[in-house]
Amino acid sequence: MVGLKITFQLPGATHRKKERTSNREDNAISQISEPTENLRNIDPRPGWESLKSIVLIGNHLPRLCGIATFTTHLLESIALNAPDKTCWAVAMNDRPEGYSYPSQVRCEINQSQLNEYGLAADLCNLNQVDVVCLQHEYGIFGGKRGSFIIELLRDLKMPVVTTLHTILKDPNIQERQIMMQLAEFSDRLVVMSERSVEFLRDIYQVPEEKIVLIHHGIPDVPFVDSDAYKEKLDVSGKKVILTFGLLSPSKGIEVVIDALPEIVKTHPQVIYMVIGATHPHHKAEQGEDYRIGLHMRAKELGVADHIIFHDRFVADEDLLEFIGAADIYVTPYLNEAQIISGTLAYALGMGKAVVSTPYWHAQELLADDRGRLVPFRDHVALAREVIDLLDHPDELLATRQRAYNYGRKMIWSDIGRSYLDVFAEAKRQRLRTKVPERQLEALGLRQQRLPEIKLDHLRRMTDGTGMLQHAKYTVADRSHGYCVDDNARALIVAVTAQDLQPLDSSPGDLAGVYLSFLGYAFNGETGRFRNFMSYDRRWLEDTGSEDSHGRAVWGLGVAVALARDKGQEGFAADLFHRALDATEHFTHPRAMAFAIIGIHAYLSCYSGDSRAKRMRKILADRLMQRFRDFATNDWPWCDDHLSYDNARLSEALLLSGQWLPDREMLDTGLRSLDWLKRVQTDEAGRHFAAIGNQGWYTRGGEKARFDQQPIEAAAMVDACIEAFNCTRDEEWIAYAYRCLNWFQGENDLRVPLYDHATGGCRDGLEAQGANQNQGAESSLCWLMALLAVYNHRGCDQIMLGEELAQPDAREAS
Repeated sequence: MVGLKITFQLPGATHRKKERTSNREDNAISQISEPTENLRNIDPRPGWESLKSIVLIGNHLPRLCGIATFTTHLLESIALNAPDKTCWAVAMNDRPEGYSYPSQVRCEINQSQLNEYGLAADLCNLNQVDVVCLQHEYGIFGGKRGSFIIELLRDLKMPVVTTLHTILKDPNIQERQIMMQLAEFSDRLVVMSERSVEFLRDIYQVPEEKIVLIHHGIPDVPFVDSDAYKEKLDVSGKKVILTFGLLSPSKGIEVVIDALPEIVKTHPQVIYMVIGATHPHHKAEQGEDYRIGLHMRAKELGVADHIIFHDRFVADEDLLEFIGAADIYVTPYLNEAQIISGTLAYALGMGKAVVSTPYWHAQELLADDRGRLVPFRDHVALAREVIDLLDHPDELLATRQRAYNYGRKMIWSDIGRSYLDVFAEAKRQRLRTKVPERQLEALGLRQQRLPEIKLDHLRRMTDGTGMLQHAKYTVADRSHGYCVDDNARALIVAVTAQDLQPLDSSPGDLAGVYLSFLGYAFNGETGRFRNFMSYDRRWLEDTGSEDSHGRAVWGLGVAVALARDKGQEGFAADLFHRALDATEHFTHPRAMAFAIIGIHAYLSCYSGDSRAKRMRKILADRLMQRFRDFATNDWPWCDDHLSYDNARLSEALLLSGQWLPDREMLDTGLRSLDWLKRVQTDEAGRHFAAIGNQGWYTRGGEKARFDQQPIEAAAMVDACIEAFNCTRDEEWIAYAYRCLNWFQGENDLRVPLYDHATGGCRDGLEAQGANQNQGAESSLCWLMALLAVYNHRGCDQIMLGEELAQPDAREAS
């Protein structure tokens, strides 16, 4: 792991690069500060004197993305408007090694490392920063839909002004909750369009006094004829149509290519320039398939000679020349859900005639004849509008002038001043509702720093066949071979880790191994999984236990929900369906619970699958009947003894009670889990004490103290988090942390089971100490517990009342 990077700088030091990677970077920075002479004569506005230091959090150049460009430009504009202020940045990294940042970046966060968010908040608090300005886009932060950033905001003591680069019209549960938390922890929300104001007010119920409209910034350039730039780009005498920005399929470049045959028939001197590298995240997943497809399409249509592709990220000084050379700028995006387009703002502000599809930002910026709108995916309409503008140069010039005049209020120098005004107002009048003291602290538990998600031991225990069952000390023991139980758990860990750590490709590779093992373990003739396999790949049984089958269904359901690889998702879904029928006849309560949990995970993606919903209902009813048959007031359980993985039964009832919905199941799940919590707390009430496997706990008997197993602690973590999701009672989260801390030494013997050096977990707590073997089950249970807490942090789910009031809506989302 590369830890949080912090660069210290003496107060008052100027913002200069310690190392210059190229003159192009210098020019990119200087380009945005072109109107420096004007800025030197600006007097600070009232209220600015209260600001001494300002920090921006977001991506930053030389990382190649629109947010990085925006953050860099905004920081420079603020610093140039207020040279007496200390302005610096916290940069988000999408790769462990980071980037060669300029000196104004004083702190770097690996987006996948939750702890680094809290450390960055500590740094801002320690430096007594006056205002933090967050640049928010879901995809640039770690956790589910970028939930980790909430961890940072929650800990900040100073006013927070958040710039929203994406506001979703139809958010899912997590996206809505994140936006609500952003609004809660921010003093002001800056948006860049009128539509954004409407969305925040009407969809997210954000108070209007918290919302501030500040347009996307643009460089300050003169209004000049496009011919002045064309010679340098070797397109003299051509009519230039331009699209720029990072390439991905949503950009709709193919629509312009489809329109070109008609355009060049009328204007054979037309050249279409497509400027920009393929989006790095799209390239990582799909390679250059989209770009190659565009080249092939152009050849098939006979217009390849009329298209110029510049496959690179363009620095500012080059970008201004490309835009300057354009006669018409086109944004052919494929759907309306684009609340902000920085490329459109740049083109309009530089006085270009724009033809665009009617996505939200385009509707607003191109109103009042500042551009032309055409329907989505309509190459005929696009060709017609382009031809009309080229046929009527006077109208083209008038459109350019209207666009340029509108853009004068968007130049970076004015935008920087507007932000400084908002910062001063946010400090003068804080609108962030006072966050109450977290009940976790009142209960004696702090919102602790979590250990790093470390998969080293998981990799050591995995070979090309699957995950080995046992270890001698920290070394895999091949003599016991493999089992479905552990490979199903390993699959859950791999896809969950991948969901939380998108920068790391290795969990996806591991998931493929575990899926392959489960696929080979399934016996198509019996419809059941075999469980145990020897190291020489011989199955040791024809049919495995119900428990192993239930765990396999659980793992497959989670893989369907979380796998990033479509092939893995498809494989998991197919195997899930083939394995589902056998669960209908299960009689063992744990096997039923495992299957129910897996079905719930599957249904989070495919909520309309009636077969899966029918099986969930059958199993949930059967499990509930077991509780009715066995439970009493002093023994609220479905059997006469407690053994292993007990809390999974309560978790299955909690999930089913919410989603069916069924109040009896929900109440039974909460009551049984509360009883497990009391049974498994030490006499002093200080720490978790799992039921020992040397005798377990029988009704009317004594609870065995040893050997305590990691499997029970992990089950309690998941179940307690689910209980919190149902009740919003922080005591459940406090107990989940107590169970997690059992692994780290808060147990009967005060010895840690988790091994920070290896990433593995010792095999249990015995009377004489920790079992020093780090086998698959124990290590996977530690990782499952840790990942569950990571998943919970930063993005709590919506309250139970909303879930029960609208169960169908929740499933549909």
